[in-house]
Amino acid sequence: MSALRFLGTTSRDGDCPTLYEVEGTDQILVQGDRVTAPEQLAELRHVKEHETFVTVPRSLLTRFAPRDEPRGMVPFAEIRHLFEEFEHTAWRLETRRGYASDRNSESWAAWKAGADLTAEPPNAWRENTARAAAEGRRFERVRIVDEPLTEGQEFLLVTGMGNVASGEDIRNLPRAQAERLGLPDHDFWLFDSRIVARFVFDDNDTTLGVVLSEDPADIAAACQARDAAWHHAIPTRDYAQRVPSAM
Repeated sequence: MSALRFLGTTSRDGDCPTLYEVEGTDQILVQGDRVTAPEQLAELRHVKEHETFVTVPRSLLTRFAPRDEPRGMVPFAEIRHLFEEFEHTAWRLETRRGYASDRNSESWAAWKAGADLTAEPPNAWRENTARAAAEGRRFERVRIVDEPLTEGQEFLLVTGMGNVASGEDIRNLPRAQAERLGLPDHDFWLFDSRIVARFVFDDNDTTLGVVLSEDPADIAAACQARDAAWHHAIPTRDYAQRVPSAM
């Protein structure tokens, strides 16, 4: 059975209207209040025995219903140029409890062996971040974290210090708060509020590729998630003071 991908919701305080995409298909799942009024049911046409009906606010469909045919997945390498070519802001939402790319890195092995990674030497990512910062362009990131942190999140908190020093603004948001805010449950990059690159992972946290979109509905949803997350997230240096065992 295909998995569901959360698209968006207009719910508040536990109300239900929500849209999901059935991954790998062109189907959208709609969650709303069941229609039970006999006079409304009597007006419905061509009703099959297995069908049911729900109501949702028009704003849910206006904000989150996809308008374009989804693109296929492409390798992450095909979007590397965007990290150098963006004009204003490259913004990332991280939602997973760990990443295979981290666990397979030399830095992970060194960290597990007790090395201090809070001031690692510059690498290609940090050099590009520093160049962007010098030009007035911003790399920003919100990491959704569990409390207590997973091992993968502890690693990112430590290594993130070097990224912050190079000019990247990384912030952390507890998962419980992210869920209350209705944030997406998938990772993505948002470039200049114009292009969304949504990550696709396997069950072992390995990046399979990304799905690009310039659909206005996808861009609006990503911008809304960014604004909500950024407002509540805590800068990395401040958040690190809450979990000294990770440093």
